[in-house]
Formats: sequence, structure tokens, C-alpha cells
Amino acid sequence: MELIKKTVPGLLLCLLLAVPSWLLGRALPVIGGPVFAILLGMVLSLLLRDRSRFQPGIAFTSKKILQYAVILLGFGLNLSEIAKVGAQSLPIICATITASLVIAFLLHKWLAIPANISTLVGVGSSICGGSAIAATAPVIGADDEEIAQSISVIFLFNILAALLFPALGGALGMSNEGFGLFAGTAVNDTSSVTAAASTWDTLHGTDGAVLSHATIVKLTRTLAIIPITLVLAFRQTWKARRSGGEAGGSFRLKKVFPFFILFFVLASVITTGATMAGADPGIFQPFKELSKFFIILAMAAIGLNTDLLRLVKSGGKPILMGACCWAGITGISLLMQHLMGLL
Repeated sequence: MELIKKTVPGLLLCLLLAVPSWLLGRALPVIGGPVFAILLGMVLSLLLRDRSRFQPGIAFTSKKILQYAVILLGFGLNLSEIAKVGAQSLPIICATITASLVIAFLLHKWLAIPANISTLVGVGSSICGGSAIAATAPVIGADDEEIAQSISVIFLFNILAALLFPALGGALGMSNEGFGLFAGTAVNDTSSVTAAASTWDTLHGTDGAVLSHATIVKLTRTLAIIPITLVLAFRQTWKARRSGGEAGGSFRLKKVFPFFILFFVLASVITTGATMAGADPGIFQPFKELSKFFIILAMAAIGLNTDLLRLVKSGGKPILMGACCWAGITGISLLMQHLMGLL
């Protein structure tokens, strides 16, 4: 009971920021609620000098609520639909994810970018933006400033992709199916995939066909959260064993293993089973919306824990990494589609 009392003020403060951020995100989906929440949180953190009363709730929201958001995200994944499209898109998805992670790793070494930021930018660029960062951050022990910086980098290239990719696809003479595959594999955040695909549908009068195809490809990419987080968890365990012995490594495994990912998978299985049994997929829509709101709520908490001035000063190298990952993913996606005759 005492713990609940301590978390309530901070949770309410995050909620106060999350509601307008959610509304702004719906009005401007190309930017998205999570970005508004981080920005509002960072601005308020400059004004709120004494956060001791709110800190327990802010910490709970930035950690636990973020994990609950990932679990609820699973209700948006129908594995049977993904299987239909996945066979065609899987080689491209694997190639783009590999390219992004390799680029992030090399730049981490060459430019001495902190390991957690490198991992979050690489994973966020290659899989699904903020959702992938939300799933990965607890596993690698990233702090709130690292999460905020990574989200900010991802946001910048989300905007560029949503604005530029429809024109790029038109200039390359892409088919509707080719652009759907391109948007689903080369744009990192679901909101920006939706924006880019919807723009294409409007320009080419496809009645939402490209949006539907791009969304399913994007959801297929989202499944990569599972192996990536598991690999990172065991990597953290291996590092702990090297530094602290077998006993320390065993304890570390329990600490870093992303058990919430198991519930994410379970939610996906429930959605798939219910849909195959004839249930209306719309029954899972409230869970999907709650997942989005939980991410916004957690981003508000992360913004409150972030030093805006220090973030701006240290942002150059991560932005360069994000640009390189974005360019690599775009180039690899186009090259793979060309080689597979899908453009």
C-alpha cells in the first residue's frame, strides 16, 4: 500500500502529459504521440526542480508501464496473416535488419558512441522504431536519457521517410505491391509506415491496398523483437559471467531475461487463435489502443527523466548513426527487391 501511495503522484503527472500528447499524436500522426510526450516531459523537467515526490511514479511508468505496452502490442499481431506475406518479405526484412545492426556496431566502434545508444538506434531503425526500443531498453539496462535520445533520432528519420518515400517510389516507377513492401521494410515506425503508404494510396487511387500490404509487412518485422531481445539478454548474461563469475551470471540471467516478451508472444497467439476460430478481430482493438497509450505514458516519464540541454549537446553522433542506418536500410531494401524482381 505504501508503494502505491508513493507511485501515484508521479503516475498522475505522467498521465497529465500523456493525454494531450495522445490527442496531438492523433491530430499529427506523422509525428506521433510518443514524440510529443517526450518533448513535453523534457520541457517540464526544466521547470520542475524538485522531483523527489514524483520520482517513484515516474520510475514505475518508464519501466513497468513500458513493458506492459509491449505485451499489449502482441494483440495487434495476427500470425496467420503475417505468414501469408512473410515468405516474400522475410529475405528483405532479414537483410535490412542485418544491415542496420552491422552499421550501428561499426559506428559504435569507430565513433565511440555509447553501447546502449548504439544498440537502441540500430534496433529501432531496423525493426519497429519506438516499440523495438521499448522492448530492448529494459533488457540492456538503458537509462531514460539513452531511450529519449534514441527515440529522438528515430523520430527524425521517420519524418523524412514519410515525406520523401512516396516521391522516391514514384520516381523509381514502383508498383503498388513493390511500394508496400518498400514502406514495410524500410520505414522504421508503424505511424510513418502508415503515413507513407496512405500517401501512396491517395496519389495512386489504390483504395487502401498498399496500406494494408505495408502494414502486414511491418508487423512481420515486429516479430523480430523476439529473437533480438533474447539474443541481447543472453549477451548481457555472458558479459556478466565474464566479469562476475558463474553465480553472478546466473543471477544476471534472471534479471535481464525479457519475460514480458513471452507474454507478448502469448498475446499474439491468442489473437491468431481467436481470429482463426471466427472471432471479430475488432475485439482486440482496445488492447492495441491501450498499448499505444501506454507507450505515450512511458515516454512522458522518460522525458521527465531527461536532461534536455545535455541531450542536445550530445546528439550529433547518434544522429549520424541514425542517418547511416536509415540510408543502409533504404538501399538494401531497394537492392533486394531489385534482385528478387519485386520493384
